Amino acid sequence: MAIRVVLVEDSPVALIILKRILATSKEIAVVATARSGTEALALIPQVQPDVICTDLHMPQMDGLEFTREVMAKFPKPILVISASVQAEDTYNVFQLLNAGAVDVFPKPKTGLASDYEGAGQELIRKIKVLAGVKVFTKHRRDGRLATVPRTAADPASEPKSPHRSTTPVSRGANAGISLTPRASELRSNHVRVVAIGASTGGPQALHTILTQFPSRFPVPILCVQHISEGFLQGLVSWLDSQCSLSVQIARAGELPRGGTVYFAPEGRHLEFDRHGRFFYSSAPPLGGHRPSITVTFNSVAQFYGSHCLGVLLTGMGRDGADGMAAIALSGGVTVAQDEGSCVVFGMPREAIALGAARYILPVGAIAALLLNAVKC
Repeated sequence: MAIRVVLVEDSPVALIILKRILATSKEIAVVATARSGTEALALIPQVQPDVICTDLHMPQMDGLEFTREVMAKFPKPILVISASVQAEDTYNVFQLLNAGAVDVFPKPKTGLASDYEGAGQELIRKIKVLAGVKVFTKHRRDGRLATVPRTAADPASEPKSPHRSTTPVSRGANAGISLTPRASELRSNHVRVVAIGASTGGPQALHTILTQFPSRFPVPILCVQHISEGFLQGLVSWLDSQCSLSVQIARAGELPRGGTVYFAPEGRHLEFDRHGRFFYSSAPPLGGHRPSITVTFNSVAQFYGSHCLGVLLTGMGRDGADGMAAIALSGGVTVAQDEGSCVVFGMPREAIALGAARYILPVGAIAALLLNAVKC
């Protein structure tokens, strides 16, 4: 069955070009078009799309407000296609992701049909990815947005798999599987570093976790996020503006410090030398990824042993699963995001299948565990 797509675009020329590109894929069917968010909101319940592609700047209701409305009323995977989501448009990109959009696709700056078509296969690929993700309702509470998993089964989500853990689990309201680890058990590891890996849905998950930490968080946090080339600095700047912690890209030769979040650089693996300083590796991609979560997790396990804590968040594929197993084997603490709060359950599911996840938690509960683990 073809992926049902709604296009929301106020430019007639851009709409024609987008429809022409998508028509080249037999796996995609444009089932409706709209010229504003207001018009599209009336169409969505009727046509039940699998994916919504929307512009950002439109009359009546722009793409940001449209995203918020869709995610509050009838959540669907949203791809924002706009000239204003380039790598330098940090504020726009991460406002949209935080509102519930799954991904962005920059329009060619020239606006020429030939440039659109040159990027056509990437657009089709992104739509196919979005058709397989799970989305969440964003409820407004006291004027603020809170994320809760959908209660209805999502036919496009990944197949369910059994959760396995060394600790008994109990079901929490609206949160799937949750755990209640004892603080004494966590602190017995004397955690000296936290390592986090994420892919699809990662920026939102990282925002949820990192914004809960005080500036006095005593140990360094290392993050590896799969992200489109050119967007890492924007993600780092956005998170730095939102968090009490300092957020930066790790620099080769630097010793990691507490109270700081470090991201692996674009195009290089992030590891430790024998003195505990960061170093960049140009080794081949692992599983198609450089930076690779598993490479960083392996290095963390090797240098810190039982004094590390690894967290594997939402993402497609299996990067990080073997690295999580290495942390577990070293005696470190391991945490996987649960299926109910993942946009894509691929990476955590693979780690759980290996028996590498000591705790399985909804994303909103992970920060509390980390705070307990580091005695903050």
